[in-house]
Amino acid sequence: MGEFITIFMCGDVMTGRGIDQVMPHPSDPKLYEPFMKSAKGYVDLAEDKFGVIQKPVSYAYIWGDALDEMQRMDTDIRIINLETSVTKSNDYWRGKVINYRMHPKNISCLTAAKIDSCSLANNHMLDWGYSGLRETLSTLKKVNIKYSGAGRNIEEAEKPAVLDLKGRGRIIIFSYGLITSGIPKNWQATRETPGINMLADLSTESVFQIQTKIREIKQPKDLVVFSIHWGGNWGYEIPNDQIEFSHNLINDAYVDIVHGHSSHHIKGIEVYKSKPIIYGCGDFINDYEGIIGHEKYRSDLGLMYFIRMDLSSRKLIEFHMVPTQIKNFKVNRASPENMQWLGKVLNRESKRLGTHVTMQKDNKLRLEWSNSAI
Repeated sequence: MGEFITIFMCGDVMTGRGIDQVMPHPSDPKLYEPFMKSAKGYVDLAEDKFGVIQKPVSYAYIWGDALDEMQRMDTDIRIINLETSVTKSNDYWRGKVINYRMHPKNISCLTAAKIDSCSLANNHMLDWGYSGLRETLSTLKKVNIKYSGAGRNIEEAEKPAVLDLKGRGRIIIFSYGLITSGIPKNWQATRETPGINMLADLSTESVFQIQTKIREIKQPKDLVVFSIHWGGNWGYEIPNDQIEFSHNLINDAYVDIVHGHSSHHIKGIEVYKSKPIIYGCGDFINDYEGIIGHEKYRSDLGLMYFIRMDLSSRKLIEFHMVPTQIKNFKVNRASPENMQWLGKVLNRESKRLGTHVTMQKDNKLRLEWSNSAI
């Protein structure tokens, strides 16, 4: 009989800008964007669309219905891609169009959801400079949230997050970013400067380097998650090199779960050798309500990914998703119509990957895959 673990994953969690403004400790709202000069403008857009948000909101507010779902699914580990600098720094990165920032005193919005680990290897982590990154790291440490993918130097940036399962093994999370997601090249961490754990490319040489890093730390009962920020914000296509790279991570680098993000909408899902590959999680929390453009992708709709793995065989047992919608700066259960829409998109985009979803009575989507798939 196997020993099982349930992991919650989601895509981009952006708690800055407008969302930061409605929390108890808003940052200086000044922005350096070409079309919006105050973060309060994003609050106005959201309220114009869906009504007044009673400010300040509680720290748990932004998670909305997600909190009950995580409790119901009895999750052991909760992993997000944190796409916001947590800092009071005013040293915004010159030349970057968008700069996300949340006040450090609002960090309780992450602890309210009992987040265990954040991937930081993304294109917003240095939005407020090196000082902003340093403060982000120290703030996460203060509240005992693990992180990976960024650091005060390359040594720290390359380190994985290690989550202890109290005698049952460990979850090891490696995080990397690609310039295809919009990460500036000069954000690469070095021996002397803070920065991001960047991946040069998706070559076999990169797989070998990752294999070496994983081999240095992996123990027999460990489950390895590879979290990667890659590709553009829009478009359903999954490049062949991403598919081949993900397969090689599983074949050669001891990876058990691929956690891909950057796209503002959901993308297809694959199960390869009983290991799940999420190519694009989509956004989970953001302040985009009222912003015009790319409506056909429905970036307001997202998914909570619940992955059940067997720790002994390190194989996927069950994969459920809960459809959500961002409204009034919080996560809401998606309507039946929106759940149907998400299911159709997943089935269309996952068909060539050998998976499909079925609608469940409890308002979940269940991923199905062929047991005979290689």
